[in-house]
Amino acid sequence: MTAKTLGRAAAALAAAGAALLGLAGTASASQSAPTLGDGYANNTHAVWCVQHNLNYFLNTTHLSDHPAQLAEDGAWGPQTKAAVQWLQAHTFLSGRSLLPDGYVGQLTGNAIISDGDPYYVGSSDAYCWQYIPTTYGP
Repeated sequence: MTAKTLGRAAAALAAAGAALLGLAGTASASQSAPTLGDGYANNTHAVWCVQHNLNYFLNTTHLSDHPAQLAEDGAWGPQTKAAVQWLQAHTFLSGRSLLPDGYVGQLTGNAIISDGDPYYVGSSDAYCWQYIPTTYGP
């Protein structure tokens, strides 16, 4: 190989590496993540994030009327919907008021991120930020 060919190859590798690094940036809250709930094409990862963070909230709340723990199976069903409705009806605890409709849109997503497991939602590069709809920006 000539020096000219090596130089071109190195430049091409550097450009490809820079492009890959740009694609692998940190995750951020998703203002475009779809709503979750009955009748929606629910992403398994997103539903798991909702279930896990609802369980965290249920484990840390001191209210006695909360629903049972959810199976963290990534499947949207009546128990997940009921737990979402319970959270929505109790968001006044954090100064928020939500309609208990059982759908996870941006405002309910904000509540889940605010009150959820810090490991999964505690920073903008945490796993669940990319899956939960929210109004929070990058």
